[in-house]
Amino acid sequence: MTPPVLPATTVSPERCILFADIAGSTRLYEKLGDAEARHAVERCLKRVRLAIEGCQGRVVKTIGDAILAAFDNAETCLQAACQMQQRVADLPRVGGMALEIRVGFHHGPVLEENGDVFGDAVNLAARMADIAKAGQIIASANSVAGLSPLARQATRELAAVPVKGKGELVRVCEVIWHDEGNLTLMQAVPPPSSLPARVELRVQHGSNQVALAAGWDVVLLGRDKSCDVVIADPMASRQHARIERRGDKIVLIEQSTNGTWIALAGESERQLRREELVLVSNGRLSFGHPWHEGGEIIEFSIG
Repeated sequence: MTPPVLPATTVSPERCILFADIAGSTRLYEKLGDAEARHAVERCLKRVRLAIEGCQGRVVKTIGDAILAAFDNAETCLQAACQMQQRVADLPRVGGMALEIRVGFHHGPVLEENGDVFGDAVNLAARMADIAKAGQIIASANSVAGLSPLARQATRELAAVPVKGKGELVRVCEVIWHDEGNLTLMQAVPPPSSLPARVELRVQHGSNQVALAAGWDVVLLGRDKSCDVVIADPMASRQHARIERRGDKIVLIEQSTNGTWIALAGESERQLRREELVLVSNGRLSFGHPWHEGGEIIEFSIG
């Protein structure tokens, strides 16, 4: 008799596992009714998915009003967590209620079977999400230890908590993704810079120009239709890069698969890949390949 075929199970070296779920969804259904509440939930989860995919994560599955995702490292997981919180915070109120999510993540070895993930890391990530309050990101201290020094500046350690099946308390941290309602993505109090306080960014894309004076926070660039500047080039990622105001600095954050080429005024073109760069002058960007190879161009100026 032919033996049964067992499911393909592999042990991954390590993954960063993230849970995100909608806070107060029961009250949302009670107040709005099934149809309107479900539409609000779907809009919310769509933004969560875009943040995951834009940071090279993988949506493992949706469980009711929650999403389970996996990332190769804690750095991209943290970026996605911050982005999804900001995206959901930007949604308009529904029936007078603000839509909010709770996010938790943990980094560790997992079992992968037919696209799903199992193991202690998954259980700990779920526990981190359970601890989180609405609008909060909670991570295990083990995950935070794997972050870059810059990213760790945006975290603070909380009291250790009990976890079912663990003999010792588990140390946890909060990720500070906003201050007084404004996004601070992975950045502590910014150091002084030579840029004026009311710096303005101008972005030229074909015949379209976007001018952003003091008060703007983030400009998203990529193929996804939700981006502020939509790039048609197939070499561009869905959320290819973003430009942020951080205090009195303007920072380009490259987060794509194929990289971004930048030529600052008076300098040669060079490639950025998963890097950050403070912009202090005029320049040109192309996405996925150099501009002389037919890359789609964005010109920017600061002043």
